[in-house]
Amino acid sequence: MFRKKKQMLLMVAMILGGTLLSFAQETERLTLEKAIQMALKNNTNIINSKIDLKIAQKKIWETTAKGLPHVDVKSSYQHLFSVPVMSFPGTELSKTHVPMDPATGIGTTSEVQLSTGESIYMNNVAGTPIALGVKDNITADLTVSQLIFSGSYIVGLQATKVYYNFSKQTDEKTKLDVAETVVNTYHMLQLAEESRKILTQNLDNINKTLSEITEMNKQGFLEKTDVDQLEVTANNVRNMMNQIDSNLDLGYRLLKIQLGLQESTKLELADEMESGDALMKSSMLLTAEQFNINRNVDYQLIQSAEKIAKLDLNLSKMVFLPTISGFYNHNEQLNSTSFNFSPRDLVGINLTLPIFSSGERLAVVSQKRMSLEKAQNTSKYVSSSLQMQASQYQTDVKLKLERYLNQKKNKELSDDIYQRTMEKYKQGISSSMDLMTSQNQYLTNLTNYYQSIYDLQGARSKLEKMYNINQDSLNK
Repeated sequence: MFRKKKQMLLMVAMILGGTLLSFAQETERLTLEKAIQMALKNNTNIINSKIDLKIAQKKIWETTAKGLPHVDVKSSYQHLFSVPVMSFPGTELSKTHVPMDPATGIGTTSEVQLSTGESIYMNNVAGTPIALGVKDNITADLTVSQLIFSGSYIVGLQATKVYYNFSKQTDEKTKLDVAETVVNTYHMLQLAEESRKILTQNLDNINKTLSEITEMNKQGFLEKTDVDQLEVTANNVRNMMNQIDSNLDLGYRLLKIQLGLQESTKLELADEMESGDALMKSSMLLTAEQFNINRNVDYQLIQSAEKIAKLDLNLSKMVFLPTISGFYNHNEQLNSTSFNFSPRDLVGINLTLPIFSSGERLAVVSQKRMSLEKAQNTSKYVSSSLQMQASQYQTDVKLKLERYLNQKKNKELSDDIYQRTMEKYKQGISSSMDLMTSQNQYLTNLTNYYQSIYDLQGARSKLEKMYNINQDSLNK
């Protein structure tokens, strides 16, 4: 009975283990859009950029809170090893004469003789000792303060808005950078997958032909050189496939890092590689787009930098203005002396007015003014550079598109030449050298064709990033 239960538990464990393993090894099918959205959610640079944006929001509240009421409570404990004592001497009339003590001033100061012959004396006597403190005391202060006027605070509030916009623009630029990287990696994998597929078909054809001519060689119709030559061609294709497999492995690892996925995650591309008329039409439409510099993130960042320089100049000017603040203070003591003249409640206004700083503040203002001039010059330079760069990227896409069309035509021609040479070779019309030459020509043009697609897509990615035409999809 025990053995049957043990076998049953083992079967359940194997079934559950197999189920969990199947879930763990489930392949993630990725479209390019899904890959971009996944990167915008999980990429480390994006996560850090979001944190920077939250920091900017907290910075706004930090600056705003400086102008709102502040409440502070302060408590202290005080112990006196020796409490000072003070007494005020008095006078009294007495029938007793007291000798004068010069040190204390206590004693008889005057005498009055009555008609009865009795003497009345006016004596200085010691007063009641009064403690000027307490041995142990706890004091608590409550202070409420409110900023009434500060030029620096006003400029600071304006600067926080610009700073937050700058952080949002930086976040937008990070998104564009990450999206461009993911797009390029995805396209690289598409090309590698497509190249491997074509080479696999090509190797199958070569192996089939190799099998046929091997038989013909055994029957004496072909020389051994022809068989060896075709086998060399097959080995070259295998080497190319091995290199592509290595590139695919590295490419998928890179994509997982960009998407923030675990190394064990299995990925599969869901989108087909864009080529042919679709690639040509989309590229031509992109080159027809007009460059709107106001949508460019780099231009937005440089504009924000200029605004920050202006506010920095205004802030340096505000130090010439006074700062006014009000306060209310309430004081409580656990133990207090009989003579305690400290007020329990106090209301007041503080005024700070800068008078003279030996030209220090003027020097700061001059520096900030020159910094603003530099920012304005940089803004003009960046604006002109972006216009020129946009024109250059448009031209680059056009050139890459023309190269792609030429390489596409070359690939088709070399494929036809290779197929015809293969048929002639089977019929004994062409030599093995002719077949190898056409094969190498075909593989070279195939490589150039896929490289032209990758180059065109890379040029398009740069132009799309500059145009920021995918802004809406990035902000989903």
